[in-house]
Amino acid sequence: MSDYPKVSGPSLTDDPALAAVVQSLRERHNDAIAAVLVYGSCLRNGNMYDGLLDLYLLCDDYRSAYSSFAAAAGNWLLPPNVFYAEAQVDDRTLRCKATLISLQDFRRGCTRGWFQSYIWGRFAQPSRILYSRSPQITENVEDCLLQASYTLLHRCLPSLPPSGSLTELWAQALALSYTTELRSERKDRPTQLISFAADFFESVTRYHADSLAFPFAVYDAADGPRYQSDISEQQRRMSRFSWRLRRLQGKSLSILRLIKALFTFEGGLDYIAWKLERHSGQEIVIPDKVRRRPLLHLWGFSWNLYRRGIFK
Repeated sequence: MSDYPKVSGPSLTDDPALAAVVQSLRERHNDAIAAVLVYGSCLRNGNMYDGLLDLYLLCDDYRSAYSSFAAAAGNWLLPPNVFYAEAQVDDRTLRCKATLISLQDFRRGCTRGWFQSYIWGRFAQPSRILYSRSPQITENVEDCLLQASYTLLHRCLPSLPPSGSLTELWAQALALSYTTELRSERKDRPTQLISFAADFFESVTRYHADSLAFPFAVYDAADGPRYQSDISEQQRRMSRFSWRLRRLQGKSLSILRLIKALFTFEGGLDYIAWKLERHSGQEIVIPDKVRRRPLLHLWGFSWNLYRRGIFK
């Protein structure tokens, strides 16, 4: 049995729209989906109908999951691929952002073998398995999720203060991973996320405390759990340098994934505008020329958003 902490949230038996959208995604990808994960804001606030539900589809391999060789090749060259999916039951419509990645790439992306934080930065946070083909796959996926939190701690702690509260640890660690992508979250977003799942973050930190590559301890204090680390200055310098490289690499990859999503995500421009508005509080209007020729005009539009401070 896996040691992954229990995460509350939706299940396929609770909502027929959720069951319908997962079934349609499995059929869409030739029944090559081995597991489906849910994470993100809808999991945190408990309302699947508030915005887009974030689903991660773990497939056997890309060629099996697509009828199109080009789609499979694009997913293999720059994983993951992002799609839109929805299901309507009665008068309610469930809208989802479905992200597809192979089990092999997901497993590797949760480990220290994957330099970029795109996967292990996301899945160090709480997530829930909605569907799994077998108990063995469930256990393997939960092991990957535990590995993701281990990797984040291992990569981030040398860049953090040697001591502090667990809330400060995770807020700063998640903020580091956010800086490697084009994101629009407010500065207090990591702290809000941790307050939602404080028990989860404490549990995984205690679980990994004795297995990190440097002395690290968690202890109880009057103001809550705290940590203490003993990391050499050389390790800290290397860590800071690595995060500078991740920021450069990650933002470049974010632009490439954004371009790819224009071809795979139905209504992708509107989704991007909606998400940026949601996080920044500023209205975003997509010019007609960007809609007509996104590859030509998206660059100037994105630069203007960057200058307005919509994302960093």
